[in-house]
Amino acid sequence: MLAAIEHYRNSHPVAVPDTGSLPGDLQALLTSMSEARATFFAIAAATAFSGLLADAALTPAELRDRILGGAPLSIARVVYRRAHDRGEIDLGSIPPAVLAMPFDLVRHDLLMDLRPLEPARIHSIVNDLFMPPAQRRSVKPRRRSPTPTVR
Repeated sequence: MLAAIEHYRNSHPVAVPDTGSLPGDLQALLTSMSEARATFFAIAAATAFSGLLADAALTPAELRDRILGGAPLSIARVVYRRAHDRGEIDLGSIPPAVLAMPFDLVRHDLLMDLRPLEPARIHSIVNDLFMPPAQRRSVKPRRRSPTPTVR
């Protein structure tokens, strides 16, 4: 069963988008991920509840990593690196949990609803939940110019 799930994942790849902006790239990536993985998550949920976890002797996180093959995070690294190179974000200042958040939320919604996310939900994940903390952490504090002395 695990081999069939891995085959499904491999035959339904998620492409790395390049729209020219981080919000655009993330919305395209999360939409593609949502559409390509909705059926996959339904299958994964059914297999988890049918005993695959016990038969494979894996934790839910290990099963997720085995099934997903690390693809969303490797694609995300490309998207985030491009945004960093364009000066949109500073990867060194954003915690890994913030970088993982959009993908965690999409996986959560896919698992809970077993259908692709609505475009408004993806827009909200990117623009309302992810971009504010990512940009806030990426803003370099302005150096104050020395205060002129009054004579």
